Amino acid sequence: MRQLDRSTAPGSELGMSLNIHTVRCEALFASTVQSSQRASAQLLQDAITQTVRRLGSRGCAARMAQEFGDHPETALLRMRWAREQVDLLVATSARPGCGEIERDRLRLAA
Repeated sequence: MRQLDRSTAPGSELGMSLNIHTVRCEALFASTVQSSQRASAQLLQDAITQTVRRLGSRGCAARMAQEFGDHPETALLRMRWAREQVDLLVATSARPGCGEIERDRLRLAA
């Protein structure tokens, strides 16, 4: 699921960068936010930030992997939800003048 940049960077043998979209999805997956909450965009953004701060990107990935091992059916549904929410967050934040009506789509998409 993680994408690495294997190009060499100046001053290092191997430059590696995580795909920020993947980290966001894994963080939302590992967060305590439930799809049934109909969370606002702000709540989702806060949950992603807090989860990355608490677990780190590797911790989020580990939590996700554990859930896929323990409960693959429910983990699949949760990851689908997390990816949809992150996609909507990115889409709504990228458009200038995005009002509350657009952000409310996040709650309806859950």
